[in-house]
Amino acid sequence: MSARTAPVSVLGLGMMGSALAAAFLAAGHPTTVWNRSAARTGPLVAQGAVPAATAAEAVAASPLVVVCLTTYADVAEVLTPLSDGLSGKVVVNLTNGTPAQARESADWTAEQGAEYLDGGIMAVPQMIAGPHAYVFYSGSRTAYEAHRETLSRLGGTRWAGQDAGLAALNDVALLTGMYGMIAGVLQAFALVRSENMPAEEFAEPLTAWIGAMLTGAPEWASAIDSGRHLTDVSSLAVNRAAFPNLLATYRDQGISGELFEPFRALLDRAVAGGYAEDGLSRLADLLHRR
Repeated sequence: MSARTAPVSVLGLGMMGSALAAAFLAAGHPTTVWNRSAARTGPLVAQGAVPAATAAEAVAASPLVVVCLTTYADVAEVLTPLSDGLSGKVVVNLTNGTPAQARESADWTAEQGAEYLDGGIMAVPQMIAGPHAYVFYSGSRTAYEAHRETLSRLGGTRWAGQDAGLAALNDVALLTGMYGMIAGVLQAFALVRSENMPAEEFAEPLTAWIGAMLTGAPEWASAIDSGRHLTDVSSLAVNRAAFPNLLATYRDQGISGELFEPFRALLDRAVAGGYAEDGLSRLADLLHRR
């Protein structure tokens, strides 16, 4: 059978799992679906999916088994009773988790005679199969190459490495950047709202400012990789001297500074450690505990 029409089974039909199954169906892949709450299969069956009464039936239906559940504990709960039926299968786990969990799942899957790919989805459900969606994959390179065309129905495919934990590492790293940005944005909105300034009015300059600041990311990355952090732009000493103004303003305006207090502590530690003339990129090194 051509890879263009290879069968696939999808276990887990939450918002993301349903979007994945719909993408496979839209691309012409025979798709078997299973969910603990069988009612969720209805919309996909209407699109041509084959409902499986049990997870075991879904696994048996296809050589490629895509799992998208809430947690890795859920994955273990579903797959462990099916260990006898996994031999020869390729399990693609797109459940959000940690690198350590991915590595443990890969080891267990290999013990069952199956190949394992872990995936980090960089998209919300509505983006799946669109031009801006992509997925990191790590684990079995053989399985990745064999099923890459099928997996590409979900969006772009990005190989992270044969260490099964690397897809999750990339995923968590990007989410870290996202949550850091969101924290700053929400703090800024809370601050301007303390003087009844409409958040919508402030959104445009805030978006432009953050975009301009992010253009420095490649330069910070170069400094981190090279270990050369000296800067003539804005030293840690300058940032440490200015940062209390942020915290004082939050306090004066009745806004909590709990999101930003740890950053001040890190700046204090950096300067105390002799890095006063370095740029902010030095802080990435100080975050390492080992």
